[in-house]
Amino acid sequence: MKCDSQIVTILVCQHQAEVRYAKEDSILSFHAEAAFAADDRASGAALSAQTDTTEPKKRTVTSEALLEAILTSLDSDKAEDIVQIDLHGKSSIGDYMVVCSGRSSRQVSALAEKLGDRLKAEFGLSVRSEGKETGDWVLIDTGDVIVHVFRPEVREFYQLEKMWQPSAAAPS
Repeated sequence: MKCDSQIVTILVCQHQAEVRYAKEDSILSFHAEAAFAADDRASGAALSAQTDTTEPKKRTVTSEALLEAILTSLDSDKAEDIVQIDLHGKSSIGDYMVVCSGRSSRQVSALAEKLGDRLKAEFGLSVRSEGKETGDWVLIDTGDVIVHVFRPEVREFYQLEKMWQPSAAAPS
């Protein structure tokens, strides 16, 4: 009997570990895809402009111009507590991160949708986004700028910007 309960315990622990690893793999693969997409855009932009004439030409945009357009869009759509974080030298996933809040799930989803539409119209960028369906936390990957739009309660819970702020700015 004792041997059977130990086997069951081992199997349950293995299953829990597999579930945890599957979740971690999913998160890591999303960030890896974002990094690969950024690399592809950077290295393949010149090549695709020379070889593919069927697509409309995309305007080359700097990360600073993209950041400015994102901040303007979020501000005009009444996003709250907009914080921009410089990722230069901290991460290769992008140059900047923007964190902001919407007052409700509906506004969070609308901010993300409108931002994606504006970036496509202005720069010809097709952005990837996750979380628009629930509207609690929407991640928008534009390549050089990563945008997080939260409901206030969710933002307070995760405190994402604290993880990326310079250590000198963190309270003691």
